[in-house]
Amino acid sequence: MNIPNHVAIILDGNGRWAKSKGMPRNYGHVRGAQNLEVICRDAYNMGIKYLTVYLFSTENWKRSPDEVDALMKLFRRYTKTCIRTARDNNMKVRVLGDPTALADDLQESLKKLVESSKDNTGLNFQIAINYGSRDEIVRAIRKVAADCVDGQLKPEEITEERFSGYLDTAEVPDPDLLIRTSGEQRLSNYLLWQLAYTEFYFTEVPWPAFTKEELAKAIEKYNKRDRRYGGVKEE
Repeated sequence: MNIPNHVAIILDGNGRWAKSKGMPRNYGHVRGAQNLEVICRDAYNMGIKYLTVYLFSTENWKRSPDEVDALMKLFRRYTKTCIRTARDNNMKVRVLGDPTALADDLQESLKKLVESSKDNTGLNFQIAINYGSRDEIVRAIRKVAADCVDGQLKPEEITEERFSGYLDTAEVPDPDLLIRTSGEQRLSNYLLWQLAYTEFYFTEVPWPAFTKEELAKAIEKYNKRDRRYGGVKEE
């Protein structure tokens, strides 16, 4: 089986999963964070080299203050845990998004996570937090414009490859496969530039219930796609 080099996941359905269990939404987020550690190990053991996950979007600030506050507390705990996990599993972590809207202590924890794992050579793990693809592209354009004003870049030198270097995902290859859990079939402002030629896989399974077996199903479906010509491979 051909294992995709880079898998991106929209971790959806935590709250709905918890509700189906008669539990509060925050319980679903906690279980979802626990599952993320498991899937990281499973993905690497399957041969996936890059895994990028959508933790918190720029639009998620519109959720109820109680839920946002609970998520931020969870991110604080998760970031500290991830430092140890990255060390134990040789995992290199990058952060996508604009961290300036986050609390100072969370920003500092994310910096420590990235710095402490920068030389690791195992799974490349990208966390998208306070991330929105349109925001990412606008921030990249501002950097390009500033370099042009400073004389470091000429407009005619701007290519797709050059522009990609200004994005949060600089040095990270574009995803081969996107997985969205819990049945929704939209991108939700996620990696719009990077997903131009990515295969999409949507599953009804909510994120806390997503397993190694479900990941294998997604990869099996990916293998049925014709990456060179598009469409489904002939039997």
